[in-house]
Amino acid sequence: MVSFPRAAISGTAGRRQRLTSNFVKLQSYPKEEVFQYDIDIAPAQGEFKKLPPADYMRAVFDNAMRTHRTGRLGGTPMVYDARKIAFAPKRVCAPTETLTLEVSHIDAGRSEQFLVRIHESAVINMSVLTEYINNTGALHIQDVQPALNALDLAFGSVAHGEMVGFGRSFFTRTQSMQTQRGLELWRGFSLSVRPGEGKLYLNVNTAVTAMYMPGPLMAIIARLLGVRSEGDLDRRLNDMQAREIGSYLRGLRLLVKHRGIKGSRKFSFKGLTKNPLDKESFDWEDPQRPGSVENITIAEYYKRRYNLRLNYPHMPGLVGRRGAVFPIELCEVAENQRYKGKLDDQQTADMVRFACQRPGDNRSRITEVMAQLDFNNNPVVRAFGLTLENKLAEVDARVLPAPTIQYHASSRDARITPNGGAWNMRDKRVATAGVPLDRWAVLVLANQRMVPASSVERFVSALVNTCRNTGYPIREGRPPIRYGNPNGDLSRELSATCDMLKLPKNECAQLVLIILPSTNAFTYQAIKNAAYTTHGIQTQCMQSRHVQKANPQYCANLCLKINAKLGGTNQMLPPTSMQAMLNKQPTLFLGCDVTHPAPGEGDRPSMASVVGSIDFMGLRYAATLIQLPSRQEMVTKLQEAIVRHLKLFYKYTKTKPKRIIFYRDGVSETQFAQVKDREIIEISRACASLEPGYQPEVTFLAVLKRHNTRFFPMGRDGDRTGNCVPGTVVDSQVTLPSMTDFYLFAHAAIQGTSRPTHYYVLHDDSRFSQDELQQLTYHLCYTYAICTRSVSLVPPVYYAHRVADRARCHFADMGVAFEEATSSSSGYYGGAGTRTGASMARNDPSQITKIVRTHPRLDESMYFM
Repeated sequence: MVSFPRAAISGTAGRRQRLTSNFVKLQSYPKEEVFQYDIDIAPAQGEFKKLPPADYMRAVFDNAMRTHRTGRLGGTPMVYDARKIAFAPKRVCAPTETLTLEVSHIDAGRSEQFLVRIHESAVINMSVLTEYINNTGALHIQDVQPALNALDLAFGSVAHGEMVGFGRSFFTRTQSMQTQRGLELWRGFSLSVRPGEGKLYLNVNTAVTAMYMPGPLMAIIARLLGVRSEGDLDRRLNDMQAREIGSYLRGLRLLVKHRGIKGSRKFSFKGLTKNPLDKESFDWEDPQRPGSVENITIAEYYKRRYNLRLNYPHMPGLVGRRGAVFPIELCEVAENQRYKGKLDDQQTADMVRFACQRPGDNRSRITEVMAQLDFNNNPVVRAFGLTLENKLAEVDARVLPAPTIQYHASSRDARITPNGGAWNMRDKRVATAGVPLDRWAVLVLANQRMVPASSVERFVSALVNTCRNTGYPIREGRPPIRYGNPNGDLSRELSATCDMLKLPKNECAQLVLIILPSTNAFTYQAIKNAAYTTHGIQTQCMQSRHVQKANPQYCANLCLKINAKLGGTNQMLPPTSMQAMLNKQPTLFLGCDVTHPAPGEGDRPSMASVVGSIDFMGLRYAATLIQLPSRQEMVTKLQEAIVRHLKLFYKYTKTKPKRIIFYRDGVSETQFAQVKDREIIEISRACASLEPGYQPEVTFLAVLKRHNTRFFPMGRDGDRTGNCVPGTVVDSQVTLPSMTDFYLFAHAAIQGTSRPTHYYVLHDDSRFSQDELQQLTYHLCYTYAICTRSVSLVPPVYYAHRVADRARCHFADMGVAFEEATSSSSGYYGGAGTRTGASMARNDPSQITKIVRTHPRLDESMYFM
């Protein structure tokens, strides 16, 4: 049985206060048995070729419940996950029996008969919840997850009656706003039952999601393509527009309506016809003339078969199942479909603005939702033995003191203690300067008329002065400036810019400042791809709109990035303070994150990033990038990555670390045991492989940022935005009973409701106290290299995020195959793939597991800043 460390007592450091949480205590919950059932829904005749959407399955199941509850189900309610599982508070059929319910369901004007087969699959002993929250056994969160799932579905069944549900989240169109390109944003909330110390809680949080706009498809496509109305779609689409429409519609459920079809007919979009409808033809047998087959266009077919003259025959058709083709103008987007793709910049900005609610408004919305759903008077909730308190739970918290920040001794006020998580660098000089800059150039990818050379020269002069005043030495104050083509070969543009320096063959440019014309992701990624894998040159990108103003604050921000990339450190914690927190033990800080391809990106690989400190202060880091099979969460080749970082730490400090503190992001609570079984052992093996008997103390923390826990200050304890102040920590009551974990607000919220980061201690050889780990983690959040603010996430993980984000610049988004992107100049440490050998690697690069390197000149730098 895997065990996790559990602190005997909560922390004591800091100023005590009380917070309101978004948890509601369960006054009662089932203590005996809940029954789990496998659900099989199938047509009375035939079978589903593919499982229908969740809302369709739920509608059929709910019909069966209404029809048979008082009869064959004996009055027992069942709650259903809309796929394969349901729960009931009482047994509805014998364990060996399969209960079959016949039900009629009407959809799109057509009635169909279905069979709902119910078979008992498990009996859940709900007493495990009491044992777990009281920590009287050896249970972990994954052991009680089935019981929690049953309660989640019981509460969720109430919301499903009034809103559109996706998993544990529920949304309504009554609170929505339109955004660009055929999408709209809906407000809603999430529900989940969470264990606390000696109690169970219902967690309720506000949520926002993107939905496809329902209605006539032509009007939606007009919005997607940015034209005023469908009447402006009077010419054939170009290839880019067709691809955009295809990408938007992929997997979408559509309705086709015209008088030749009774009612409306649903179909799933599979693709667009290659040609417009007045050019796409097929062989057709006219039912009025049996045996007569002729080749006609689809536009002609609709005219002759249904007497419909298409208004947009120059548009392509939509292809559904079995090759059926439907004109866009006869189709509508069905309601209640969630958008799972990546939002563009404007949609993201709209989402942030729409989701942004002040803490007081957020808390009020949660209270309103609880009153609206009225769980205590719902018959299904009551049948499961659930009742709730009628108020949000209050919790104990503490506010940790801010650390002292140290700059170079020549600074005015070289040591400062930030207030409110932020400070000013005025009259400060960076703690240590990077390599002096004397070989650099400027590449302008913006139009010369919009960004004239004189403006660039003024900006460069302002940047140079700022860097010198801030303590970073730039020896060459007038670098060469070159204009390039943003739509050309950007690797060649970068090479040509470096050639202007006329350097000896054994030298290369230290930095190229690149002025971009827009926020176009392709241009940015192409530049970084060339810099990371081919040229091995540090690059600093900026937007052309900043050139004209040469804002001192903006120049200072660029200075911090450049200094970090070229080996400097911008601010630090006082060495005596760090030594005290680490008990004078040389410590290697590690951060790890795993990112997965976005929905719709198929089998592209997942990427794991590991960063490790290379100094005693945890300020400078090197990165390792590991390519994983698509959507794999566990980090293969972690041992090799750890070996590399142990060697780098020794290379730069001449000391072997006696302690490793590893912050691991990207794992859920139910994966903790798997992580502890595999990744902590990988760390131990890495150490032993370097020297027999070498086993530094390992402290392993999982880091969770995406969760639904929120806290609200009471009285005047909040900051000016109404949020918790930086340093606020919660480590009791609503934390897990079986392990040491804490919520930490390390940052000051700029807008909206602040979200704490949740830290879990999975392993701790050093036996840190709660206070020691919390203060170390909080103080590290003030050392993020390019900020004069504390950050919400401990820097090793923040850096790992940045490395994983930069991973897309290495690979196929650039039109570069994986083998090409990781050969010759870039190389990799690891061998061939670990899953199916070299032949599989050649045929499917996304399944290779390997460590991917940047160019050797960048590989030990903070190129990712």
